[in-house]
Amino acid sequence: MDTYGDMVTLLLCFFVLLYSISSTDQVKWENLVKSLNPNAAKEISQIVNDVDIEAGEQDVPGGSRLDKSYDQELIDEQFDSLYKELLALKEAAGDAAKDIDISKGDGYVFITYRDSVFFNGDSWVLLEDGRNMLDQFTAIIDPLSDSIEQIQILGHTSQANPDTPNNVTTDRSLSAMRGAVVAAYIHEKNVIDPSKLVSSAFGQFRPIAPFDTPENRAKNRRVEMLITKTGNVEKSLNEYYEQVYGPKTTQ
Repeated sequence: MDTYGDMVTLLLCFFVLLYSISSTDQVKWENLVKSLNPNAAKEISQIVNDVDIEAGEQDVPGGSRLDKSYDQELIDEQFDSLYKELLALKEAAGDAAKDIDISKGDGYVFITYRDSVFFNGDSWVLLEDGRNMLDQFTAIIDPLSDSIEQIQILGHTSQANPDTPNNVTTDRSLSAMRGAVVAAYIHEKNVIDPSKLVSSAFGQFRPIAPFDTPENRAKNRRVEMLITKTGNVEKSLNEYYEQVYGPKTTQ
């Protein structure tokens, strides 16, 4: 009897495993519940009562993301539209446009906001012009948020003295607060799932220009946004940097 009981238990576990890795839909769920509760058909019909749904049409809670089919053509179209609208936003920025760069690659859009677009020197207080810029940015991504996998906000500083590195604590805190402030502002607009917003800080340690002249140091003081497309194969940050700035900028 013990051996028989063990065998039955193992078989039950085996079939539960098979069911768990199958594509779960509403009809399958109803059939499973009925098979386990043959005397409760009436109650089951009250739980699942949409008899017009065919097998495979609808997922039930607990289904994995892999079970969902994405309309990739629609996502591609929305992401292309996002890039075009961001370019239009840059053109409308007036004098600030010279400090904004927007590039597009395979499955991503990369925006660089240099120097004082968002912040004054040694400050993480968002400027009024920066708020207006982010208001327009959030208005653009609001209807297109389903096509966005993630928005990474990357904060950077520049070495003030070409021969002397910045104070590490101050340097990293400043870049971290700048990235966090921008991420929080977008979050508060409630236009995208907060889990898609990520802020990171690099201080002076990912420069895109030397520290030798004021003009080059201004290029290094920047906030970047890396916007990736839903369903895109994720790359390392170095790969994105190589495509946007060139291989010499990766650390």
